[in-house]
Parts: sequence; C-alpha cells; structure tokens
Amino acid sequence: MAIPTIYAATLQVAGVVSFYMFAALVMVFVNKAVLSNSPDLPLLFLLLQLLIAVVLLHVSAAISKRVEIPRYNWEVANKLVPVVLVNIIGLVFNTLCLRGVEASFFQIARGLQLPLTILVSSLNTQSAPSTKTIAAAVLVSFGFFIGVAPSSSLPLTATPTIISLLYGVLSALFISIHAVLIKSSLPHCENSTIQLAWWTNVGSAALLVPFVIFTGELEVLQDKITAGNWDGTVFVWGCLVTGVFGFLLCVAGLLSVKITSPITHMFSSAARSVLQTLLGVWIFNDILTVNRVSSILVILGGTMYYTWVKSLEFKPPPSQPAHDLEAAALSLKAAKEWSSDNGKQ
Repeated sequence: MAIPTIYAATLQVAGVVSFYMFAALVMVFVNKAVLSNSPDLPLLFLLLQLLIAVVLLHVSAAISKRVEIPRYNWEVANKLVPVVLVNIIGLVFNTLCLRGVEASFFQIARGLQLPLTILVSSLNTQSAPSTKTIAAAVLVSFGFFIGVAPSSSLPLTATPTIISLLYGVLSALFISIHAVLIKSSLPHCENSTIQLAWWTNVGSAALLVPFVIFTGELEVLQDKITAGNWDGTVFVWGCLVTGVFGFLLCVAGLLSVKITSPITHMFSSAARSVLQTLLGVWIFNDILTVNRVSSILVILGGTMYYTWVKSLEFKPPPSQPAHDLEAAALSLKAAKEWSSDNGKQ
C-alpha cells in the first residue's frame, strides 16, 4: 500500500515544482523586458502586479468555492506583518536588481541565496549546520565571487554596478527570511496558501503605495503619456502578463515551500538557473564570459552538493505533518527499505 502513496506524493511534488519553474521563468523575462522599456517605473510596475494578483484571487474565489478569501481580521493582520514586510522588501530589491543586470546574470547577482538560507535557517532553529553543509555554502559563495569579479572582456554596458549587486544580495537575504516565515505564518491563515497569498499581496500593495507616490513615479508616468513619444504597449502588456503569472507564482511558490522540502525547492532553483541562462543569451543576447559560466557551474555544483548532503542527513521526525508530502513519501520509502533489509537478515 505504501508504493502508490509514494508515487502519488512524488507526482504531486513534481507537478508543483514544474509549475513553479515555468511561472518563475516567465516572470523573470517579462519583468526584464518591461524594466528595460520603462526603467524609471519599477515600483509602479511592481504595485500593478500585486493589484492584478489580488483581483485574480477575488475572481478565482467567485468562480470556485475552493478559493477562500479571508475576512479582514486585525489580529491576524498583526501576526502577518513580518512575512508581508519581508515579502515586499524582497520584491523591491529583486525588481531593482533585475533592472540593473542582464537576465542571465540575475542568478549570479542573487548567488548568495543558498548560504544565506543556511544561515537564516540555522539562526531560526538555533542549531549549527554540519561541516558538509558549511562546505556547500562556501563553495556557492566562491561561485558568486567568481561571477561578480571584474572582467576586461565585458563591455561597460554589460558590467553590473555595485548598487545592482547590493540589491541582489539583499534580495537573496530577504527571500531566505521569507521562506522561513512562510512556514510559521501558515497556521495564522488556517494553513491555507491562498489566504496567505491574499494577505501577502494586499499587505505588500498597501505598503508600496506611499513609496510609489513619494518617489514621483506617478508624475513620471503622466509625463511619459503627455509627451506622446512613449510606447506604453510593453509596459501595459507586461503588467498584465506579470500580474497573471505573479498570481500563479505566488500560489506556486507557497505550494512549493508547503508541499516540498527545502531540498527540492533548491534543486528546482538550480535547474531553473540553467534554463534562465540559456534563455537570457537567446532572447536578450546576454554576454557569457568564462567567469560567468564558471560562476554558474560552481554555484550549481555547490547547490547540488548541498542537495546530496541534505538527502544523506535526512531523518524522518516521529510525527510527520500531513501536508508535507515529500517528507511523508521519504518516510514511507525509508520504512519500506528498513523492513525489507531486516527481513533478509
């Protein structure tokens, strides 16, 4: 009876990961196209994405009873302030980083995500990582520094600025914190990823509105429209496409963290990095140097090593949460192999 359960869990995990990868790739490249077309409207662009995602959540709730929009509750809102705040800060840094670097270099700019995730997780659990885990973090960090090292073979237009790299590091840091906060925030939303997605998008949009106003992006948009020489087609369609896929990515990302383990989440990110590099060269004619290729390979190598290390270290806890399908599948598999080995003795 365990085998069908394992296969069902594996298929569900594979479906969620594939869905997440596709939505994430669409978001990166459409975001890059819009930010290249309108680099002076990054926060307004992000705000419109969030608002479209909220509208789509309400439309989905009107169509399907399975999509439940939470009632506003001040107590719940207060408890979700940390995850909402970290989410919007990470999104802003993510957007500013992508605006300033090439699409294929974007993953290098955020290359410290694994070491920072290990650090944040260790601080959260108050436990020291193993020597092999530290080795993986050091290897990935080395890959990051290879990629950001100055190169004479790069033209000035393709060389990332220090501030863009700083945005990438800060984006990786807040993404790492966000992944930890999602797990602790779900109980406040009845363990519903949809409810958490609604709170996250509404809260993030509300926090972003004052900054859009104070930075003058509304006036910039008005000037572009009145000038008459701005083609807003890319911006408008980009907002619509990224709004839809932002909604899908929000749900997919939450499901990926909830249904899969951090190991699989990191594994899917590594696979996505390869596709992102190839698509960046093909779509935007990004420049790949020996340093950049080496950086990507070292980062992927360190990530894969980390995945292997964590798979060896895995020990199923006494009581497995029902929603953690991948962990449950691994537990069943381990139990099956253990009983099989003992039966042969």
